[in-house]
Amino acid sequence: MSVAKVIEITSASKKSFEDAINVGIARASKTLENVEGAWIKEQKVQINDGKITGYRVNMMVTFVLAD
Repeated sequence: MSVAKVIEITSASKKSFEDAINVGIARASKTLENVEGAWIKEQKVQINDGKITGYRVNMMVTFVLAD
């Protein structure tokens, strides 16, 4: 039987939401073992002078706890 834990993280990118998600998952995977999935809870844009200058995501990352 597996037991999982869920944490919330925020990551950002100047390129896109997809890049922000990839950055967040890559960083979480450096610290956490057995990352199995993520739920994108929120997406936000940063705006400067009427133009989008950044993308930010809040996500719930699920990982299975080691025995």
